[in-house]
Amino acid sequence: QALRGDGLVCEQVAQLDSKDMEHATWQALALRCRHFLAQQDVGGIVITHGTDTLEETAWFLQLVLDTTKPVVLTCAMRPATALMADGPQNLVDALAAVRDPMACGVLVVCAGRIHSALDVQKVHPYRLDAFSSGDAGPRGWVEQGRVRWAGSNHLLQMRLHDHARQALEQPASDWPWVEVLHSHAGADARHVRALVAAGVKGLVVAGTGNGTVHQSLLAALAEAQTRGVTVCLTTRCPEGQIVGDCASLPTAPGGLNGYKARVSLMLDLMA
Repeated sequence: QALRGDGLVCEQVAQLDSKDMEHATWQALALRCRHFLAQQDVGGIVITHGTDTLEETAWFLQLVLDTTKPVVLTCAMRPATALMADGPQNLVDALAAVRDPMACGVLVVCAGRIHSALDVQKVHPYRLDAFSSGDAGPRGWVEQGRVRWAGSNHLLQMRLHDHARQALEQPASDWPWVEVLHSHAGADARHVRALVAAGVKGLVVAGTGNGTVHQSLLAALAEAQTRGVTVCLTTRCPEGQIVGDCASLPTAPGGLNGYKARVSLMLDLMA
């Protein structure tokens, strides 16, 4: 980057295994992003992040950062001690992507592919190209330091969430409690009732197929709604999204998977 006349400022916001990601870390990261993005001489931000919850962090940042500058998350599937670590190349690719004049919004760069925060999800536990954008496909590719976009879709800007300010100013410990449940054979409604009794504010249900939900869960979810719990439906299928009205439950917008739908619902409830 120095050869191209760019300045690079490095800051460590947190150091943790991404499987242990906490809301307070999300908030701290978003606040530091907001600080740097507000500076005129900052063109974009690259964030190094573990792979396990990267898609959730990317979606949270997309919802709360009010900027047209690119924020690029990148990662590594192999440790730095591996004989052929992938982290350095992913970082170089992320720097190429963040510099591209067409880059905007929150993006994820891994294994030469550029994904949007909306579509990206981890689909493989150990492969180097562990991330996919499903039916939408990647936003672009980084090829030997050059960015090639997949058309005009990369210009899509997600609308800032109505409660973005609350998410950055309200203590993370006070954020609404939202959980994800999965419908499956032999699903037990006691999970729903236990969560409601414990004070959960929202439930995201990952249904089977086209959003179908086990009958034992449906009755408990209807009861939860009468007690003021907000319920949202998505599918546990890794590709595609729910078509039509299913299970008489409101459907997550934009084909979000259960974990991103949880982020969105949590912000929805920050009135």
